[in-house]
Amino acid sequence: MDIDLIINNLVHPPVLFFFLGMVAVFCKSDLKIPDPLPKLFTLYLLLAIGFHGGVELRKTGINQEVIFALSAAMFMAVIVPIYAFFILRLKLDVYNAAAIAATYGSISAVTYITAVTFLQTLGLEPAGYMVAALALMESPSIVIAIILARIYAPKKENDENEFSWSGVFKEAFLNGSVLLITGSLLIGLASGEEGWDTLRPFTKDIFKGMLSFFLLDMGLLAAKRISYLKSAGFFLPPFAIVMPVLNGCIGIVLSKLIGLQPENALMLSILCASASDIAVPAAMRLSLPEANPSLYVPMSLAITFPFNIIVGIPLFYYLINKADELIPLFWK
Repeated sequence: MDIDLIINNLVHPPVLFFFLGMVAVFCKSDLKIPDPLPKLFTLYLLLAIGFHGGVELRKTGINQEVIFALSAAMFMAVIVPIYAFFILRLKLDVYNAAAIAATYGSISAVTYITAVTFLQTLGLEPAGYMVAALALMESPSIVIAIILARIYAPKKENDENEFSWSGVFKEAFLNGSVLLITGSLLIGLASGEEGWDTLRPFTKDIFKGMLSFFLLDMGLLAAKRISYLKSAGFFLPPFAIVMPVLNGCIGIVLSKLIGLQPENALMLSILCASASDIAVPAAMRLSLPEANPSLYVPMSLAITFPFNIIVGIPLFYYLINKADELIPLFWK
């Protein structure tokens, strides 16, 4: 792999701010971002990326490529939590296996945004419909994981009275992050270029500054959560790296099969490879309280997220550009 891709990604300012946050924790600095602001940064990033995606989707329209790409995204959103669950069941109980499977079956909007900035440094821009793929992939794993937990968990008395499917579906499909990015996508789709020109100073000009603040906070959180993995044993940390690589490679194969351009193939592969850091943890606390958050939260935040922004994004981009050479080797 071209080492310049990794170096260029590492020296990108938002990524460096992520490491600054980790360094601050390791050095026991008192640096912190006041509590209301990280939530504001999250809402801003979801709004900006959703709105921009809607504007771009209006330009391209709905065509065969869009349908194939969204179908591939939905396929991965459904299949990943299923096979992840059965792999995790080799070492974990039903509840923790289901929660971690949901985490890796869903997506990380911040990883997606970091991949967009990576492409922009190369002079490339992903198609707007990839934001629709992001929105579609966020929730299915939550429902699937809960179904798996209901099927394989020991039965409890009065189980039907303790569990509300309406609450599960509400949390999966109407939680704040899903609603905001979907709504922003639709607003961008409706307003088009005129709307983009109106919001451009807000949704583009300050975007990387807000992303830098957000990744600074993510670095602070990641460094604090690393210690929680001491009780995880040997199995889970490697899983948090191997699973994203496996899922990302499957995404690359699907991208080649449906003929996506390299920039869109990268976005699909990184969506497949990422692990949820917003929607799933909130849903699991509500729907599977038996699962241990000190496992699935730091796996996503302290291992998979840094791995993807340091190695995963440039690795997948390299593999995409080499796919025509590499894929035939595996079919022989």
